[in-house]
Amino acid sequence: MAPTRTLLSGLLGTALLFPLPLTATAATAATATTATATATANAPGDGRTVDYRGLRLSVPADWRVVDLDRHPGACLRLDLPTLYLGHAGTQAECTGRAAVRRSDTLHLEPLDGAPPRADVPTVAAESVKTLPEVPARSDSNELRYALRRSGIMATVSYGITPGTVREVLSRARTVVGESAAAPAGPPLAAAAVAAPALRTAQERFTGQGFDACTAPTQRSMDTWRADSPFRAVGVYIGGRARACAQPQLTAAWVRKQAQAGWHLMPIWVGPQPWHSASTGLSTDASEADGQGRSAADGAVAAARSLGLPEGTILYNDLENYSDRATWDAPVVAYLTAWTVRLHELRYRSAAYVSASSGVKALSAHHHQAREAMPDVLWVARWNGTASVSDADMGLPKGTAQWAGPRRAHQFRGDHDASYGGVTINIDRNWVDVDPSVLGTGGILPPLLPLS
Repeated sequence: MAPTRTLLSGLLGTALLFPLPLTATAATAATATTATATATANAPGDGRTVDYRGLRLSVPADWRVVDLDRHPGACLRLDLPTLYLGHAGTQAECTGRAAVRRSDTLHLEPLDGAPPRADVPTVAAESVKTLPEVPARSDSNELRYALRRSGIMATVSYGITPGTVREVLSRARTVVGESAAAPAGPPLAAAAVAAPALRTAQERFTGQGFDACTAPTQRSMDTWRADSPFRAVGVYIGGRARACAQPQLTAAWVRKQAQAGWHLMPIWVGPQPWHSASTGLSTDASEADGQGRSAADGAVAAARSLGLPEGTILYNDLENYSDRATWDAPVVAYLTAWTVRLHELRYRSAAYVSASSGVKALSAHHHQAREAMPDVLWVARWNGTASVSDADMGLPKGTAQWAGPRRAHQFRGDHDASYGGVTINIDRNWVDVDPSVLGTGGILPPLLPLS
């Protein structure tokens, strides 16, 4: 049985925190105009005051404060209440893939140099005092405010609603003159306008692939392309249970990897078979059906923003569960609804499931809804064997289910791998997938070669 790949909220990166208490001094205003920040202690239980680039915020007492300029390898985790300051670095410390519980986080960085993320809705505001009304719920529980006057990009992540973290931001005060050099407009068109579509990022592929919690830097991808055995990469494009922020994930990043010859495996981390108000799947099969359709809508919106064309296989990450009596029916309802809706939107469907749970549920119901089954099956079974045989996939011997080039096997999970001097925490996979042979009721044309 493959272990569930979740982030444990008790594992705190304490070395990344500002030590408390700190004494406020006259130097506070000076340091506030740089990319560093100063944290000061308030009365017990009142939280902390943090100055960053002319803004003074009061953050809840249980929030971490992480200075990304001082700690460029820090992971922008979405399961721990945190204020992140500065541009994201390599995120080399990221582990895990799915979050059991999402927390409120706020990431402040200079607007100049903020990545044009396609996976998060972005809205412009003159200042924290003029934040527009909250836009429609993001399928990934994230949104960004481009604060023009302050020259700051504020990325909000939340568990259920953005109200708490948005209030933290809206109550911020200006403590120094706002930068006259702040850009007149936000560099964020990619978030609102679909990127030019690739012809395809998924030609036939057989071989090793890896997935990591956050999209690696371009330098890391180039190094691993030259020095590693991998030619496929899984990247988490969204979903309410996504565990790590994706500052590298832009339409340009996607295009560069496709043009370099990487086979892309876009992953959506939607509701999961566990009881959680922020990330849980409904135990009612009819409600799970609706969640599956909603997940497909969100995944397609993210894929289009990233330039991934119609016909692309989108993978739904659904983690392991032990109570099959409770979860088998909603899991099947969720993944079949995901598939049907993706086909309606002219995308192809895949499911990442555990050999001991999701595979058994899908296999047992395959004959009842064959046309609604995922086009590709990706199985987590950490047995160290790089193959997609029936046995390694947890399927009945000699089965026709997902036969042919329609399988992937995650055979080793959650370990550090180093190639060319670049270390990434990854899962290893053996992939045997040919999108051109996948049948979807005749509604999708064959994929064309990469332009």
